[in-house]
Amino acid sequence: MVPDLVIGIDSSTSATKAIAWDRNGLAVAEGRAPLAMSNPRPGYFEQDPAEWWASTVTALRAVVATVSPARIAALAIANQRESFGLFDEQGQAVGPATLWLDERARQKARRFGESFGAARVHAISGKPLDVIPCLYRMIWFREEEPEIFARVERMAEVHGYLVFRLSGRWVTSTASADPMGILDMRAMDWSNEILDAAGVARGMMPDLAKPGTVLGQLTSKAAILTGLREGTPIVAGGGDGQCAGTGAGVLQPRCAYINLGTAVVSGSFGTDYVHDQAFRTETAVADDGYIYETCLRAGTFLVDWMAREMLGVDLHGASGLAALEAEAAASPIGAGGIMLLPYWQGVMDPHWDSTARGVIAGLSGSSSRGDIYRAVLEGIALHQAATSQRAAAAAAQTIGQFIAIGGGAKSDLWMQILADALDHPIKRSTTVEASSLGAAMAAAKGVGWFSTIAEASLAMASEPAKTFEPDAKRAALYAELLAIHADLWPMLSTWNQRLAAFMETDHG
Repeated sequence: MVPDLVIGIDSSTSATKAIAWDRNGLAVAEGRAPLAMSNPRPGYFEQDPAEWWASTVTALRAVVATVSPARIAALAIANQRESFGLFDEQGQAVGPATLWLDERARQKARRFGESFGAARVHAISGKPLDVIPCLYRMIWFREEEPEIFARVERMAEVHGYLVFRLSGRWVTSTASADPMGILDMRAMDWSNEILDAAGVARGMMPDLAKPGTVLGQLTSKAAILTGLREGTPIVAGGGDGQCAGTGAGVLQPRCAYINLGTAVVSGSFGTDYVHDQAFRTETAVADDGYIYETCLRAGTFLVDWMAREMLGVDLHGASGLAALEAEAAASPIGAGGIMLLPYWQGVMDPHWDSTARGVIAGLSGSSSRGDIYRAVLEGIALHQAATSQRAAAAAAQTIGQFIAIGGGAKSDLWMQILADALDHPIKRSTTVEASSLGAAMAAAKGVGWFSTIAEASLAMASEPAKTFEPDAKRAALYAELLAIHADLWPMLSTWNQRLAAFMETDHG
């Protein structure tokens, strides 16, 4: 039997999905398993790396229960980014894995920026000083948990750990390594400067390879556990955000993607290394090049929170959300005078302030729940419009269209608001699992189905289901609102900093 499928494993924050794709980008079989997350203290978010592996095994076994293992040509991984574990050489965890949500190292990040230089770490790693990269939690463990740190022989992100479990080799993709904040983005190698300043030995880090490179083969032990064939090639994938962009077709010229998921992540592709406060620079899941990526941590998280906690809507029933959408659609542009800053989870680009918090301005006795819900959708859209404009200018790019993926893209209302606020066409992708598909594209290139990942993306990406065109009159109104929106945070930032300092003080 000639292998005719590749598997894209998407190990996200809440679940691991394994999907078998054919060379036309059609999903043939799927398996998934949930992942538990613990929040032992405010600001601490952890997982057990053993569950990363166990959920992967469960998901893969579900795939091969549907299709023959002989059909699988290769597999590649898309992983939750900025999450990492501490291991011994045999891959046993010696401490908790900390997630991208974790904020314990906020003080470490600030101090590292002061000593090493915030501009210097940004120039090397492509990441503005922020609490999210793994680098600062590595420093936290070294300084705050020295007994754990002394036992660490390997540090690896999810991709590197899963590759070790599958192949027995400590090796990972540069597109999975770079969100950790310690990769030299020009050299595509670990930065000795940053590692030395952090007090982390280079030997603790996995080896590196470009996306689309065969990293190893499935071991006999992993084959028995997963049901796949021993020797199945394992190909370098990348972070779930970059994989999603490749899966959505972002490698096309003048194109950007926007993922309306828990967070709102948008990016465009370029071949030049550019770093700017307007975005994070990530390694693309491509043969070469970068993704200029903006990220708002409160996307559908905020939409769901507002519906559930403030508006009392049952999220398990479609009728409640449908009623909210209808009421928001009846609300005028500007949401009856309400403007919202969607910083419920802090703000990354362009302000890079993890202490920032959300603001709802303009409430009155005449405000309706439809107005409030529309203000949420508009607040996120206006923030995205501002960051997309800055990113395009900084990268010297002209964006002609956005491809939308993620759960939020199902909302016609939100898609139209985005099209009008961005003043660009928004194309809704039919690909639901874009991260898995992007990893599968890397696998397809790795086993020779295509000569480049860009060629794989062009062949395997789906045609958009629907296009939302901007309306000139509505776009002009949103341009006026955008100017007001841009002034709101600078006016409130000092107040926010004072309140954050107050909340960090013990008033018990």
